[in-house]
Amino acid sequence: MSFRGGNNSFGSVPMAGTPQYRSYPNQSSTRFGSNSSSNFVSQFKNTFEKLNDKVENLTDYPLVKRLQPYIPSIARFFIVATFYEDSIRILTQWSDQVFYLYEWKRYPYYFVVLFLFLVSVVMFLGATLLILRKQTVYATGALCSCIILQGIIYGLFAGSSFVLRNFSVIGGLLIAFSDSIVQNKTTFGMLPELHDKNKQFKGYLLLAGRILIVLMFIGFTFSKSWLTVLIILIGTVCFAIGYKTKMASLVLGLVLTFYNITVNNYWLHSQTKRDFLKYEFYQNLSIIGGLLLITNTGAGEMSIDNKKKVY
Repeated sequence: MSFRGGNNSFGSVPMAGTPQYRSYPNQSSTRFGSNSSSNFVSQFKNTFEKLNDKVENLTDYPLVKRLQPYIPSIARFFIVATFYEDSIRILTQWSDQVFYLYEWKRYPYYFVVLFLFLVSVVMFLGATLLILRKQTVYATGALCSCIILQGIIYGLFAGSSFVLRNFSVIGGLLIAFSDSIVQNKTTFGMLPELHDKNKQFKGYLLLAGRILIVLMFIGFTFSKSWLTVLIILIGTVCFAIGYKTKMASLVLGLVLTFYNITVNNYWLHSQTKRDFLKYEFYQNLSIIGGLLLITNTGAGEMSIDNKKKVY
């Protein structure tokens, strides 16, 4: 994150004695409570399964089928949008960036100029390569390095929200990188490969990406309503372990999109507050992109959903 100017501001029961009712010590109340509890759990499970089936069947709709080939590209653009925004900010507010690092942070002048120039260029090129799925190993490594270096140089690792949010952005980058991995189909002699190492590696990347993405929601839920907290809690647990992953990622993405538009609407605020809201808007957009990509591709090998398919 580059320097942001301004102040630092997500039916009835029969009575006992009737022929229909016989009271047995320590049994009737327990049995009634047990039945009520089991019925509630059963109804909740059925509702949950029906909702999940609707999400799984979204791909059957003609509009979704038309959009589906473009979803990975859109998701990757969302993931790297924060790097485009930060790169453009450094170049358009060059004097402010230099003044902050040189005068306030006391770094050598030529180091500041070189650092800002390299970071802005690397972020722009890395984001573009990741969208195009070219040299994705170097692009992902370069963008992750930019996050860490900016945090160190600007001294931003002291804030827990910054750390959690940027780890989630790294999670989105790992998911985007995993989407570029091509699965091996044959081995020596054109025989089918029994264990695809690329597929396993992709599964680990997706697992790491899912876990990193949900870190942002830890700080995000603190100031929200109890219903939002409950929804996010269930969604993040399901998303992290890869259970009903498509529905979990869709729910989390919708909640985050709603709050991003209604709370981080930087286009409605003055310049001072706009800088910080714009930063959070594009950081959240990056995380939304990771969720969208998981919705389209699934959770991968290291997930409960995949284990259920196997067993």
